[in-house]
Formats: sequence, structure tokens, C-alpha cells
Amino acid sequence: MAGLSDASARRLMASYGAAYTVSEMVSAKALCYGDKKTAALLRGGGGGAPFGIQLFGSEPEIMAQGAVLALKYRPDFIDINMGCPAPKITGGGAGSALMRDPALCGRLVEAVAKAVDLPVTVKMRKGWDDSAVTCVETARRCEAAGAAAIALHGRTREQMYTPPIDPGCIAAVKAAVSVPVIGNGDVTSAAEALALLEQTGCDAVMIGRGALGSPWLFAEVKAALAGEPLPPRPGLRQRMAVMCRQLYSMCEEKGEEAAMRQARTQAPYYMKGLRGAAQLRRAACGLTVYRDAEALARLALELNGG
Repeated sequence: MAGLSDASARRLMASYGAAYTVSEMVSAKALCYGDKKTAALLRGGGGGAPFGIQLFGSEPEIMAQGAVLALKYRPDFIDINMGCPAPKITGGGAGSALMRDPALCGRLVEAVAKAVDLPVTVKMRKGWDDSAVTCVETARRCEAAGAAAIALHGRTREQMYTPPIDPGCIAAVKAAVSVPVIGNGDVTSAAEALALLEQTGCDAVMIGRGALGSPWLFAEVKAALAGEPLPPRPGLRQRMAVMCRQLYSMCEEKGEEAAMRQARTQAPYYMKGLRGAAQLRRAACGLTVYRDAEALARLALELNGG
């Protein structure tokens, strides 16, 4: 997730039991051009969990070259983004725009799989819109081209992030291919993860935005999958401590100024459901130095009797 799944977030999620982590999506073309900001997104690995580098693009040769360059950062697998709905990505024919051309999706996978001696996975959507639901055909083509696993977000690009996902399309892809299928979308609790597995028969569940501000979700899902009692959710004081830990790690990774700009997006997730949420969000949007993050944590505790 661009701007969200940086090295600090990956370490945090891995510490709570994420089975693997994936980099922010990076442009294969920018890697080929030697863009330093793009390369910086790949540093830091998976935080102790297996680590995938996610590339986006629409040209097989460029994607292959980008994958080779990404090997420098020692990923365990290469993931191809066929799901991002952002206009700046789809406008160039990448991300979920690829769902309009299943044959091209297959060529992209084939080019990358031939270029690197690593598993190649795919993250896709249900389709472009309701008139172009192509996930089954695309999954079959990707499997035939060498994809080792397929993650599917159960919405079209047109739907963005609403309404609720369609578990039927995930079940259809699972029935159509023999490689592992990973269900994605709307998982914000252990119960929802178990329901997605039951409804679709998928092999695993991918958690994205649902873990932002709630990294302990991975520990809860892991316990539920093992049939164990869910660990108690952290109290507010611990929740704020985890936020500060993540933001401090970001400062160490990329410098205080850059980290605090990004923290304006990260910190509000920790404020969900709290009293004074509007005031807390405003404070989060004004983060400039790390001391502001500590002040935000104190304000949250004051407003919520912590």
C-alpha cells in the first residue's frame, strides 16, 4: 500500500504475526531509470517475515528488468500489482487497468517469471467494472504463465473500496486454478477472516488497510486459525505506545521531517473509535516533529480517561 506499508510498518506487522509482508508498490520503470526515491521504498526487508516486492507497470520487458533490479533488496518473491485503482496508476495502463487485458496480464507474469529465480505472485481485482469481470480468465492466464499464487480483492476497479466485497468471485477463482488463492478485502477482525475462508475456500487471507492502527489484528487472526482464544486487545495506553513506536521507527528510517509528513496519514488510524476523534484527527494532520506524536498520544489519553 503506497505510503503505508513502509519498512517500519512491515516490522510492526511481522512482530504481531503477519505470515509475510509486502513492500509499497513501486514503479518498475522508475527502478529501471535509477530513481533513488523509488529504490528507497524497497529497503528494510520484511521485518523478520518473508518479504515480497510489489512492482507495477504495463510493459513486460520493463517489468522483467525491474524485477531483476529488485533482487538487490533480497526479496523472497516478486508480486505484480494488477489491482491498484488509483487514477495516476490506471491512467498509465497499470494496476487494475490491466484487468481489461487478461492476455497482457499473462505476458507480464511470464516475462517476470523468466527473468528471476523467485516465486512470482499476482495481486488483482474482480475486474475493471461490472461489464468486465475478468478475474477468472486473468487468474488462469497468470497461472499458465508461471504465477505461484494469486491474491484477489473482491471488488472491481469501478467500486474502489465500497460496497462490501463479493466473496463469490474469490470462490470462482479458487475453483478455476490450482495455485494458492489469497482472499482480500473487508477483513478487520478475526471473525471476518474466518468467514472469508469459509465462504470462498481460499487458501489464505490478505490483510491490508484493516491492520492500520490495529497491527494486533494479525495475532488475533493467527489465534483464530489455530482454534485458540483471541489475545486481549491492548488498552488505550498500549495502543498509543505502539503508535509512538511505529512513528519513532519511521523517523529513524527516513528522517524526522519526511517521517512526520507520512505520519499525518498513519496516526489517524490509531484514533478510530476514540472520543474527541475529530480533534485528534486535526492534531494528527499537524504532526511536524516527533514530539508532536507524543503530544497527540497524551491528548488521546486525556480525552478518553486513559
